[in-house]
Amino acid sequence: MIDLHVHSTMSDGTYTPSQLIKLAKDKGLKAIALTDHDTIYGNKEAREAAKKYDMEFIHGMELSLNYNNHQIHVVALGFDEESKAFKDFYHELRQKKQSSIVSVIDYLQKQGLDISVEKVEPFIASGALDKYAILRYLVSDKSKAGDIQYLWDRYIDPAFNNLNLKITENPKAEDAIQAMKKAGAVTSLAHFHKKIGFKNYTREEQEANIKYLHEIGLDGMEAYYPNYSEDDEKFAHYLIEKYDLVPTGGTDFHGANRPSVDLGSGTNNNLDVPYEFYQNICKLIKR
Repeated sequence: MIDLHVHSTMSDGTYTPSQLIKLAKDKGLKAIALTDHDTIYGNKEAREAAKKYDMEFIHGMELSLNYNNHQIHVVALGFDEESKAFKDFYHELRQKKQSSIVSVIDYLQKQGLDISVEKVEPFIASGALDKYAILRYLVSDKSKAGDIQYLWDRYIDPAFNNLNLKITENPKAEDAIQAMKKAGAVTSLAHFHKKIGFKNYTREEQEANIKYLHEIGLDGMEAYYPNYSEDDEKFAHYLIEKYDLVPTGGTDFHGANRPSVDLGSGTNNNLDVPYEFYQNICKLIKR
Protein backbone atom coordinates (compact mmCIF):
# COMPACT_ATOMS: atom_id res chain seq x y z
CA MET A 1 0.00 0.00 0.00
CA ILE A 2 1.30 3.46 -0.96
CA ASP A 3 -0.08 7.01 -1.10
CA LEU A 4 1.03 9.52 -3.72
CA HIS A 5 -1.38 12.38 -2.89
CA VAL A 6 -1.13 13.72 0.67
CA HIS A 7 -1.39 17.12 2.37
CA SER A 8 0.20 18.43 5.56
CA THR A 9 -0.07 21.55 7.73
CA MET A 10 2.07 23.30 5.13
CA SER A 11 -1.11 23.70 3.05
CA ASP A 12 -4.55 22.52 4.21
CA GLY A 13 -3.88 19.31 6.12
CA THR A 14 -3.79 18.83 9.91
CA TYR A 15 -0.70 16.60 10.32
CA THR A 16 2.78 18.06 10.17
CA PRO A 17 5.06 16.52 7.51
CA SER A 18 6.90 14.41 10.08
CA GLN A 19 3.64 13.29 11.70
CA LEU A 20 2.42 12.15 8.28
CA ILE A 21 5.48 9.99 7.79
CA LYS A 22 5.07 8.40 11.21
CA LEU A 23 1.37 7.80 10.51
CA ALA A 24 2.27 6.16 7.21
CA LYS A 25 4.73 3.91 9.00
CA ASP A 26 2.18 3.00 11.67
CA LYS A 27 -0.37 2.12 9.00
CA GLY A 28 2.06 -0.12 7.16
CA LEU A 29 2.52 1.96 4.00
CA LYS A 30 5.58 1.13 1.90
CA ALA A 31 5.92 4.57 0.25
CA ILE A 32 4.43 8.04 0.43
CA ALA A 33 4.63 11.37 -1.40
CA LEU A 34 4.02 14.76 0.20
CA THR A 35 2.05 16.92 -2.25
CA ASP A 36 1.06 20.13 -0.52
CA HIS A 37 -0.71 22.81 -2.53
CA ASP A 38 1.71 25.10 -4.36
CA THR A 39 4.47 24.80 -1.78
CA ILE A 40 7.52 22.65 -1.12
CA TYR A 41 7.99 24.01 2.39
CA GLY A 42 7.34 20.68 4.12
CA ASN A 43 9.44 18.46 1.87
CA LYS A 44 12.67 18.76 3.84
CA GLU A 45 10.98 17.83 7.12
CA ALA A 46 9.17 14.91 5.47
CA ARG A 47 12.36 13.67 3.82
CA GLU A 48 14.24 13.69 7.13
CA ALA A 49 11.37 11.89 8.88
CA ALA A 50 11.28 9.30 6.09
CA LYS A 51 14.93 8.48 6.78
CA LYS A 52 14.20 8.23 10.49
CA TYR A 53 11.27 5.85 10.01
CA ASP A 54 12.80 3.97 7.07
CA MET A 55 9.94 5.00 4.79
CA GLU A 56 10.26 5.26 1.01
CA PHE A 57 9.47 8.84 0.03
CA ILE A 58 9.05 11.09 -3.01
CA HIS A 59 8.85 14.84 -2.56
CA GLY A 60 6.14 16.59 -4.52
CA MET A 61 3.68 19.43 -4.85
CA GLU A 62 0.08 19.76 -6.06
CA LEU A 63 -0.19 22.65 -8.50
CA SER A 64 -3.34 24.74 -9.01
CA LEU A 65 -3.28 25.62 -12.70
CA ASN A 66 -5.27 27.78 -15.08
CA TYR A 67 -6.59 25.75 -17.99
CA ASN A 68 -9.25 27.08 -20.36
CA ASN A 69 -10.43 29.63 -17.78
CA HIS A 70 -10.93 27.18 -14.95
CA GLN A 71 -8.75 25.28 -12.51
CA ILE A 72 -7.17 21.89 -12.71
CA HIS A 73 -4.79 20.27 -10.22
CA VAL A 74 -1.61 18.57 -11.32
CA VAL A 75 0.57 16.59 -8.92
CA ALA A 76 4.30 16.95 -9.63
CA LEU A 77 6.67 14.35 -8.18
CA GLY A 78 10.43 14.02 -7.87
CA PHE A 79 11.50 17.33 -9.44
CA ASP A 80 14.97 18.79 -8.95
CA GLU A 81 14.41 21.55 -6.41
CA GLU A 82 17.86 23.00 -7.15
CA SER A 83 17.43 23.27 -10.92
CA LYS A 84 17.14 26.72 -12.48
CA ALA A 85 13.94 25.67 -14.23
CA PHE A 86 12.29 24.83 -10.93
CA LYS A 87 13.64 27.81 -8.99
CA ASP A 88 12.46 30.28 -11.63
CA PHE A 89 9.00 28.71 -11.81
CA TYR A 90 8.60 28.37 -8.04
CA HIS A 91 9.70 31.94 -7.30
CA GLU A 92 7.08 33.32 -9.68
CA LEU A 93 4.45 30.93 -8.30
CA ARG A 94 4.97 31.99 -4.71
CA GLN A 95 5.04 35.68 -5.63
CA LYS A 96 1.63 35.34 -7.26
CA LYS A 97 0.19 33.34 -4.37
CA GLN A 98 1.32 35.80 -1.72
CA SER A 99 0.78 39.14 -3.43
CA SER A 100 -3.01 39.09 -3.27
CA ILE A 101 -3.60 37.82 0.27
CA VAL A 102 -3.82 41.16 2.09
CA SER A 103 -6.58 42.27 -0.31
CA VAL A 104 -8.40 38.96 0.26
CA ILE A 105 -8.27 39.44 4.05
CA ASP A 106 -9.51 43.02 3.63
CA TYR A 107 -12.38 41.77 1.44
CA LEU A 108 -13.40 39.11 3.99
CA GLN A 109 -13.28 41.70 6.76
CA LYS A 110 -15.64 43.95 4.79
CA GLN A 111 -18.01 40.97 4.45
CA GLY A 112 -18.32 40.95 8.24
CA LEU A 113 -15.73 38.34 9.23
CA ASP A 114 -13.64 38.91 12.34
CA ILE A 115 -10.37 38.64 10.45
CA SER A 116 -7.17 40.65 10.00
CA VAL A 117 -3.59 40.07 8.92
CA GLU A 118 -2.61 39.99 12.60
CA LYS A 119 -5.20 37.29 13.36
CA VAL A 120 -4.12 35.17 10.38
CA GLU A 121 -0.35 35.47 10.93
CA PRO A 122 -0.22 32.83 13.73
CA PHE A 123 -1.59 30.32 11.20
CA ILE A 124 1.24 30.77 8.70
CA ALA A 125 2.84 27.38 8.11
CA SER A 126 4.64 27.68 4.80
CA GLY A 127 6.97 30.55 5.46
CA ALA A 128 4.68 33.19 3.98
CA LEU A 129 1.15 34.54 4.23
CA ASP A 130 -1.10 32.66 1.79
CA LYS A 131 -4.70 31.50 1.37
CA TYR A 132 -4.05 28.33 3.36
CA ALA A 133 -3.17 30.45 6.39
CA ILE A 134 -6.59 32.10 5.98
CA LEU A 135 -8.21 28.68 5.72
CA ARG A 136 -6.48 27.43 8.87
CA TYR A 137 -7.69 30.55 10.70
CA LEU A 138 -11.27 29.92 9.55
CA VAL A 139 -11.05 26.28 10.62
CA SER A 140 -9.93 27.42 14.07
CA ASP A 141 -12.93 29.76 14.40
CA LYS A 142 -15.66 27.48 15.74
CA SER A 143 -18.32 30.12 15.01
CA LYS A 144 -17.71 29.32 11.32
CA ALA A 145 -18.39 25.63 11.85
CA GLY A 146 -18.11 23.46 8.77
CA ASP A 147 -15.67 21.20 7.04
CA ILE A 148 -12.79 22.49 4.97
CA GLN A 149 -14.73 22.32 1.70
CA TYR A 150 -17.61 24.35 3.17
CA LEU A 151 -15.25 27.04 4.45
CA TRP A 152 -13.47 27.16 1.13
CA ASP A 153 -16.72 27.43 -0.85
CA ARG A 154 -18.37 29.85 1.58
CA TYR A 155 -15.54 32.32 2.11
CA ILE A 156 -12.29 31.89 0.20
CA ASP A 157 -13.58 30.97 -3.25
CA PRO A 158 -16.06 33.88 -3.39
CA ALA A 159 -13.35 36.30 -2.26
CA PHE A 160 -11.00 35.24 -5.03
CA ASN A 161 -13.82 35.27 -7.57
CA ASN A 162 -15.12 38.72 -6.63
CA LEU A 163 -11.62 40.18 -6.62
CA ASN A 164 -10.89 38.54 -10.00
CA LEU A 165 -7.93 36.68 -8.51
CA LYS A 166 -9.02 33.06 -8.94
CA ILE A 167 -7.51 32.63 -12.40
CA THR A 168 -4.80 35.29 -12.46
CA GLU A 169 -3.03 33.87 -9.39
CA ASN A 170 -2.53 30.49 -11.08
CA PRO A 171 0.12 29.65 -13.67
CA LYS A 172 -1.07 28.51 -17.08
CA ALA A 173 -1.17 24.73 -17.30
CA GLU A 174 0.92 24.73 -20.47
CA ASP A 175 3.69 26.82 -18.86
CA ALA A 176 3.69 24.93 -15.56
CA ILE A 177 3.79 21.46 -17.11
CA GLN A 178 6.70 22.45 -19.34
CA ALA A 179 8.60 24.07 -16.46
CA MET A 180 8.16 21.02 -14.24
CA LYS A 181 9.17 18.75 -17.10
CA LYS A 182 12.42 20.71 -17.46
CA ALA A 183 12.93 20.28 -13.70
CA GLY A 184 12.66 16.49 -14.06
CA ALA A 185 9.20 16.01 -12.53
CA VAL A 186 6.70 13.28 -13.22
CA THR A 187 3.39 15.13 -13.58
CA SER A 188 -0.05 13.63 -13.03
CA LEU A 189 -3.58 15.00 -13.45
CA ALA A 190 -5.38 14.85 -10.10
CA HIS A 191 -9.06 13.94 -9.63
CA PHE A 192 -10.15 14.57 -13.23
CA HIS A 193 -13.78 13.96 -12.20
CA LYS A 194 -14.08 16.85 -9.73
CA LYS A 195 -15.04 20.50 -10.18
CA ILE A 196 -11.34 21.36 -10.11
CA GLY A 197 -10.90 19.14 -13.13
CA PHE A 198 -13.43 18.15 -15.77
CA LYS A 199 -16.55 17.35 -13.75
CA ASN A 200 -19.17 18.82 -16.09
CA TYR A 201 -17.56 17.58 -19.30
CA THR A 202 -18.77 14.64 -21.36
CA ARG A 203 -16.50 11.61 -21.49
CA GLU A 204 -15.52 12.61 -25.03
CA GLU A 205 -14.60 16.12 -23.86
CA GLN A 206 -12.68 14.75 -20.89
CA GLU A 207 -10.71 12.47 -23.16
CA ALA A 208 -9.92 15.25 -25.63
CA ASN A 209 -8.64 17.57 -22.89
CA ILE A 210 -6.57 14.92 -21.14
CA LYS A 211 -5.12 13.86 -24.50
CA TYR A 212 -4.15 17.50 -25.16
CA LEU A 213 -2.52 17.86 -21.75
CA HIS A 214 -0.55 14.68 -22.40
CA GLU A 215 0.58 16.05 -25.77
CA ILE A 216 1.99 19.17 -24.11
CA GLY A 217 3.93 17.16 -21.53
CA LEU A 218 1.61 15.77 -18.83
CA ASP A 219 2.92 12.33 -17.90
CA GLY A 220 -0.04 10.65 -16.27
CA MET A 221 -3.22 10.75 -14.23
CA GLU A 222 -4.66 9.26 -11.07
CA ALA A 223 -5.85 5.72 -11.66
CA TYR A 224 -7.20 5.52 -8.12
CA TYR A 225 -8.93 8.17 -5.99
CA PRO A 226 -11.20 7.70 -2.95
CA ASN A 227 -14.44 9.00 -4.44
CA TYR A 228 -14.09 7.82 -8.01
CA SER A 229 -17.24 6.07 -9.07
CA GLU A 230 -16.84 2.64 -10.64
CA ASP A 231 -17.25 4.30 -14.03
CA ASP A 232 -14.71 7.06 -13.21
CA GLU A 233 -12.10 4.45 -12.33
CA LYS A 234 -12.88 2.38 -15.41
CA PHE A 235 -12.57 5.49 -17.60
CA ALA A 236 -9.28 6.52 -15.98
CA HIS A 237 -7.82 3.07 -16.65
CA TYR A 238 -9.07 3.23 -20.24
CA LEU A 239 -7.27 6.55 -20.82
CA ILE A 240 -4.10 5.37 -19.10
CA GLU A 241 -3.91 2.32 -21.34
CA LYS A 242 -4.94 4.10 -24.56
CA TYR A 243 -2.49 6.99 -24.25
CA ASP A 244 0.27 5.19 -22.32
CA LEU A 245 -0.12 7.52 -19.35
CA VAL A 246 1.80 7.04 -16.10
CA PRO A 247 -0.67 5.71 -13.52
CA THR A 248 -0.62 7.31 -10.07
CA GLY A 249 -3.03 7.35 -7.17
CA GLY A 250 -3.60 8.53 -3.65
CA THR A 251 -6.09 9.43 -0.99
CA ASP A 252 -5.80 13.24 -1.09
CA PHE A 253 -5.43 12.89 2.69
CA HIS A 254 -6.07 16.05 4.75
CA GLY A 255 -6.29 14.60 8.25
CA ALA A 256 -9.09 16.04 10.39
CA ASN A 257 -9.99 18.47 7.61
CA ARG A 258 -11.31 15.52 5.60
CA PRO A 259 -12.09 12.91 8.28
CA SER A 260 -13.82 10.41 5.99
CA VAL A 261 -10.54 9.69 4.18
CA ASP A 262 -7.76 7.62 5.79
CA LEU A 263 -4.12 7.75 4.79
CA GLY A 264 -3.30 4.96 2.37
CA SER A 265 -6.69 3.25 2.45
CA GLY A 266 -9.15 5.97 1.42
CA THR A 267 -12.80 5.79 2.48
CA ASN A 268 -13.84 2.55 4.18
CA ASN A 269 -10.71 0.83 2.83
CA ASN A 270 -11.68 1.43 -0.80
CA LEU A 271 -8.16 2.24 -1.98
CA ASP A 272 -5.01 0.16 -2.41
CA VAL A 273 -2.57 1.89 -4.76
CA PRO A 274 -0.04 -0.65 -6.09
CA TYR A 275 3.60 -0.35 -4.99
CA GLU A 276 4.53 -0.81 -8.65
CA PHE A 277 3.26 2.73 -9.32
CA TYR A 278 5.89 4.10 -6.96
CA GLN A 279 8.64 1.94 -8.48
CA ASN A 280 7.74 3.05 -11.99
CA ILE A 281 7.77 6.72 -11.02
CA CYS A 282 11.17 6.32 -9.36
CA LYS A 283 12.54 4.84 -12.58
CA LEU A 284 11.17 7.77 -14.59
CA ILE A 285 12.67 10.28 -12.16
CA LYS A 286 16.11 8.66 -12.38
CA ARG A 287 15.88 8.62 -16.15
